[in-house]
Amino acid sequence: MEHYNLVIIGAGPIGLACAIKAKEAGLSYLIVEKGCLVNSLYNYPQNMTFFSTSEKLEIGGVPFVSNNPKPTRAEALEYYRRVANKFELKIHLFEEVLAVNKIAAHSFNIQTTKRHYTSENVVVATGFYDIPALLNIPGENLPKVMHYYKDPHFYAMQNLVVIGASNSSVDAALECYRKGANVTMVVRGAEIGQRVKYWVRPDIENRIAEGSIKVYFNSHLKAIEAQKVVIDTPEGEVIIANDFVLALTGYQPDFSFLEKIGIQLSDDDKRYPQHQTATMQSNQEGIYLAGVVCGGMDTHLWFIENSRIHADFIVADILRKQEM
Repeated sequence: MEHYNLVIIGAGPIGLACAIKAKEAGLSYLIVEKGCLVNSLYNYPQNMTFFSTSEKLEIGGVPFVSNNPKPTRAEALEYYRRVANKFELKIHLFEEVLAVNKIAAHSFNIQTTKRHYTSENVVVATGFYDIPALLNIPGENLPKVMHYYKDPHFYAMQNLVVIGASNSSVDAALECYRKGANVTMVVRGAEIGQRVKYWVRPDIENRIAEGSIKVYFNSHLKAIEAQKVVIDTPEGEVIIANDFVLALTGYQPDFSFLEKIGIQLSDDDKRYPQHQTATMQSNQEGIYLAGVVCGGMDTHLWFIENSRIHADFIVADILRKQEM
């Protein structure tokens, strides 16, 4: 059975950053990822542009050269693949971690879909993009309902409802409208979200003002049927023809996995995983948290640019323990 100083769960940018730091410190390590390299980024919309500039997405001291100030999804995939190759990181892709069990004071057994490993430390860097926040309304399980958006061509010439007013919802609404979809947005709040990219906001507001994209503010989807949807609005119930629903209502960490491995979550609706901010160690000694998973339901708390430092904290704490 393979043994490591550190097993990192998740091959996103922060998981890669942790591996780079571990390798530089002379620690034996392994990244285990249930999907492809930077799986969450791969599943972003194909035409997505980051809010952050390229230098804020850099890891391992490798420059991120982009054609524009705001890099695209395709450029990010190329960059992180190049970083993984440059450092010759040890990564097992398409291998899901099923269980993490403590077998000794300083040893864990990590069971995956393919094999077992032992490790003195574990880093959970699993992000939050795997589990969509459900609407919990009738018809949500219909095949026409999508919780992830990839490409606008699929929705050409269709009656499309886009739920939400975040960056992802606004981008999808604009792109699908420009490919010929009849787009209706359903927004719980009174306006487009405050975090929408500043260069996109005027575009969506103008399309709404001219009537190219219909929007129902202070509203929510009440039910989804095969050829229509029911919208609860301030003026009463509205029924419109519908072919597809993009329910881009946000995502959340895999809380069940965190609880399964013994991580305590806060009792409030934020469900913050317990950890020490100076070391990123959780309530389980030897298990660390890194990246956006640390924010629980507050998924706008941590980004690549402000959580890269977690790798430094974690590796420094592991080295400190080894010296004791």
